[in-house]
Amino acid sequence: MLIPILIACGVIAGVSVIIGLVLGIFSEKFKVQTDERQEKVRECLAGSNCGACGYAGCDAYAKAIVEGADPGLCSGSDTEKIGQIMGRSVTAAERRVAFVRCSGTCQKTNANYNFNDTKDCRIAYYAPGHGSKKCPFGCCGFGACAAVCPFDAIRIMDGLAVVDEDKCQACGKCVAACPNHLIEIIPVSAKYIVRCSSHNRGKEVKTACADGCIGCGMCMKVCTTGAIEVVNNLARIDQSRCIGCGKCAARCPSHIIIERNANHAPRT
Repeated sequence: MLIPILIACGVIAGVSVIIGLVLGIFSEKFKVQTDERQEKVRECLAGSNCGACGYAGCDAYAKAIVEGADPGLCSGSDTEKIGQIMGRSVTAAERRVAFVRCSGTCQKTNANYNFNDTKDCRIAYYAPGHGSKKCPFGCCGFGACAAVCPFDAIRIMDGLAVVDEDKCQACGKCVAACPNHLIEIIPVSAKYIVRCSSHNRGKEVKTACADGCIGCGMCMKVCTTGAIEVVNNLARIDQSRCIGCGKCAARCPSHIIIERNANHAPRT
């Protein structure tokens, strides 16, 4: 009785050894050679796998850099060290940050009704008026953007999403999460920004929110470089043409054109 058991154990052990040897041979024969620079470059990246560079995570971007891709696409990377690894100079991409195009805090906006459903922006968007706030273009204030931010760079203050620019890595996840399409990614070189998204006419805007663009065009009239235009009752700034003179902000009767540096918190 013992002998058959020993034979079976021996056969199993022998087969296991053979399979191990075969797998070892095949893994060595067909293994993919990886450029050692790839791991070094990977260590220089932000490590958040946010996808802001346009690649599917940091590993994919590191591989692409070694294969010749632009190494300056990650705003949180050590470009100087990457340049040393790759043996060429690297120009870092201009840092960008998320910007919420809304000034509608709870104190400044009027409400149509009490929203008693699940406090989720995506649910509120399908409610009448896109939520309880009277302005259908504004921030719902329930934090769908904050929930997806991997850097803890967004918080809700008085019913309005506010971006901490020191933490923001411009990954764009908040942009995709906002059902009202209020968030955009802008360069930190942007000098003045329009903090409103309403396309309503002036009277409707003022009925809904104390701070809203009324489409008066005063900003456009005083801009000497043609950087501002009013489209569908809303002012927009072409950052490539803006020289940061501040005339538009000074002339805006609604005070919704502000310096970008003031984007850390809503105006009170």
